[in-house]
Amino acid sequence: MLVEQEIIARFCEAGHLVDPAVVSYLRERGDPALISGILAGIQEDCAVILPSHIPSLSPHRDGIRFTADPRLEVVEGMEGSAGPVRQIEDYVSLFRNRYDCLGSLIRKRSGAIPIEALTHSSRFRDSEVTVIGIVIDVKSTAKGHRILELEDPTGTIPVLFNNGRDGFSDAERIVPDEVIGVRGKPSPEGKLFYADQLFRPDVPVQHAPYTPKNSGKVALISDIHIGSDTFLQEPWERFCDWLSAADDISYLLVAGDLVDGIGIYPGQEKELTIPNIYEQYDRLGEMLSTLPSELRIVLAPGNHDVVRGAEPQPVIPPEFRSQYPKNCTFVENPAAVSIHGARVLMYHGRSIDDLIGMIPGARYEAPAEMMEAMLKRRHLAPTYGRRTPILATERDRLLIDTVPEILHTGHVHISGISRYRGVLAVNAGAWQSQTAFQKQMNINPTPGQAIIIDLERMEPEVYDFLS
Repeated sequence: MLVEQEIIARFCEAGHLVDPAVVSYLRERGDPALISGILAGIQEDCAVILPSHIPSLSPHRDGIRFTADPRLEVVEGMEGSAGPVRQIEDYVSLFRNRYDCLGSLIRKRSGAIPIEALTHSSRFRDSEVTVIGIVIDVKSTAKGHRILELEDPTGTIPVLFNNGRDGFSDAERIVPDEVIGVRGKPSPEGKLFYADQLFRPDVPVQHAPYTPKNSGKVALISDIHIGSDTFLQEPWERFCDWLSAADDISYLLVAGDLVDGIGIYPGQEKELTIPNIYEQYDRLGEMLSTLPSELRIVLAPGNHDVVRGAEPQPVIPPEFRSQYPKNCTFVENPAAVSIHGARVLMYHGRSIDDLIGMIPGARYEAPAEMMEAMLKRRHLAPTYGRRTPILATERDRLLIDTVPEILHTGHVHISGISRYRGVLAVNAGAWQSQTAFQKQMNINPTPGQAIIIDLERMEPEVYDFLS
């Protein structure tokens, strides 16, 4: 098995730095000959070894992209697809679907055996094997090791990650209910699994985003919070005036919390300028009506909107949409929209609260890192039973089954942008200044910003309308 230090050292000796994605790929393959193959095929002046330098690893696009009309199409999350509240027994189907889908992604890169084969047979006791399962529980031992309970359809087994082993930092970031693969050896009696390596579903290292030609630009925003006394009216008007004059922006996508809502938290009524929920939505509709009619607007709900809190959330009900122009498209949360073939995955981002509470070093000031955590796990809300309520559904709607070109979130009111294995991750901030709750939590928002993306180049720009 190749270890991280060995891989980095081999390239450093040859005078090259190496991309972390290449290190991860080589660790999974465990073949030292691949390093020699890479070094033999690159120029001496190559500064950094990238995935494109790996022999026979050609760029690959996950899923089919359609470029025919319509220019904007709701791929997932169209009205009526969220489904009603179901029986609690449906959680069995939800987690089985999660295991089947994400487990198959791991299995493509590493063969696996059932957990039952380890616990009921001595055949694999002296062999290095891989098992895939859902993390039932995870905790740290008194000596700082990481131990978790892993379950697949055949059984469960405790898995131990030694803090002295290579890659332990990845094990520290394991969260409950995510699907992982672990490679290692079982104990002699088969009651404990000693893990040497961790696999996640992850975005393929060779993922190549689709960039449509002559597609113009898209504006990404979130968390407008109409009705709040901290809504930034003047920056919003500057944004609308600028958007109306920008002839190269054809789409506006809003990732939830369109209004501030009613009764979302204790004492909210003291912080509202519009205390009627219908009037909040009517006011936003009137404001959007001032924008050009050729601008396509996509509106998704968030935890402040007038829909159930459990995800997936349905679209804003028709009785709240009477004042909205015809160029508005209402979608669920989450939703995937195709713009000239480029796939944008819209998710309000409530699970960021959970991830920040579970991942060491995570913080609200760096929301893009939490979006990368979603992409690595190929799931928008991997942990059940915390602050993010998840509905029992036959199919897990929060899976990132097809890799998007753009992941668009909000919720934390702090903008952030990163690029992970070809996916552009964007948290679009908010249009609400610091609230009393945020002051208590020492959260400093970055309001009044819009992220503009040139789809042909897939390059983002941040426009600040606060001043």
